[in-house]
Amino acid sequence: MVFNPMELFSQMPGAVTQGLIWGIMAIGVYITYKVLDIADLTVDGSFATGGAVCVMALLQGYGIGTAMLLAFFAGLLTGFVTGAFHVHFGISPILAGILTQLALWSVNLAIMGKANQALNVNNYKLLVSLRYLQETLNGQKPFYWSPILVVAVFVAAIIGVLYWFFGTELGSCVRATGANLNMARAQGINTDFNKILGLMLSNGIVALSGALLSQYQGFADINMGRGAIVIGLAAVIIGEVLFGKIFKNFALLLLAVVLGAVVYFAVIQTVLWLKLDPNYLKLLSALVVAVFLGLPHWKGKMSPTKKKGKGGRGNA
Repeated sequence: MVFNPMELFSQMPGAVTQGLIWGIMAIGVYITYKVLDIADLTVDGSFATGGAVCVMALLQGYGIGTAMLLAFFAGLLTGFVTGAFHVHFGISPILAGILTQLALWSVNLAIMGKANQALNVNNYKLLVSLRYLQETLNGQKPFYWSPILVVAVFVAAIIGVLYWFFGTELGSCVRATGANLNMARAQGINTDFNKILGLMLSNGIVALSGALLSQYQGFADINMGRGAIVIGLAAVIIGEVLFGKIFKNFALLLLAVVLGAVVYFAVIQTVLWLKLDPNYLKLLSALVVAVFLGLPHWKGKMSPTKKKGKGGRGNA
């Protein structure tokens, strides 16, 4: 079997674009997983909700800005439901996310009316599209039509807004809630409110990512969010392992998450180029996450053990 490196190179712009889009979703996962210290499984459902709402809004004649805004607010609502299950019903965060994810299957199906809704790029002015990527690479459209540039602007804007928000008093309270719940309560912080707010913000960003992906691929599907949490965690972990020691600033940590998603999709694309059976992609995803999870552990075992003292005479 002959492998053509130029074929892999030609496929990388698509992998980068998908990595950036899913990187936005990974930022939402980072908020719950790292900032709030909550494992939220709602994202598998809210990601598809964002895509479904965006596509249906466009099909109903709304503009792209309105469609994106509606998708974001739909994501906020899904996060609120999970937060309410956890805070007001006393359900554990993982189970609350599973319940919301399960309910969203029916909700997303009701929104679209069927399992799949197509979106023809010829009939609608979209922010991103696979066709735009091909046309900009071929020189048929100017560079500013490139989905890579458009999504990169989205990433920069989201990181900027989140960096500002988590620097405010309210944002600091959300971070304090995740860092030490009991201490935050002792300081008079309303931790229940902050949990719900964090979950809403996270799933709003996830839904925004789903809205971008539905435009890029030209359809919304009931299964488009399946496995999203795995990809999000993979991006968070890869970004942390590869860039954690370099990036210390909060904004740069968010950027590391996005870069982690790009690396993840570049690896997936490389494996597909090597003609691996696509049926094994889920297995590969699990292995990639496991490898990057294990890297810090292996590094700790391989590094020489430092002695606490130099020996000799003790201190007087």
